[in-house]
Amino acid sequence: MEPARLSAGELAPALNLVDNTGVAHTWKTHASERVILYVYPAAMTPGCTKQACDFRDSLDALNAAGVTVLGVSPDAVAKLVKFVERDALTFPLLSDPDRVFLTALGAYGEKQLYGKTVTGVIRSTFVVNVDGKGMAVIEHAFYNVKATGHVAKLRRDLGL
Repeated sequence: MEPARLSAGELAPALNLVDNTGVAHTWKTHASERVILYVYPAAMTPGCTKQACDFRDSLDALNAAGVTVLGVSPDAVAKLVKFVERDALTFPLLSDPDRVFLTALGAYGEKQLYGKTVTGVIRSTFVVNVDGKGMAVIEHAFYNVKATGHVAKLRRDLGL
């Protein structure tokens, strides 16, 4: 059974995760921000590296448009540290080893992989508007996105 998916206008699930530097992130941490939260299956794999580097290379333009980028995966913080160092990533990567947040996003569960049904992380991207009090509302929810070309498509779709 596929996980429940979020839609525009819904409240984002509670965020309480630690990033690659040990800093805890909640929605209040990002009050009054527009956040692109992208979910990827595993640090340092080819597709996830391509996607992370695309976000890194677009970060100045995204930040100039008032957007904060956060990545999230089930990887342990130690692996995220290596990923950031290896690929000179310049935005926070959040660790969700218990997959609680990923599941609440609808980004963890059954998916199709090479024609088979498996359980795992569903590559997804969420645009979240966080108000001044830390209330987070989903603006866009994109599921089963492609690792390659996704950032350019996202920028076009959002007019950034």
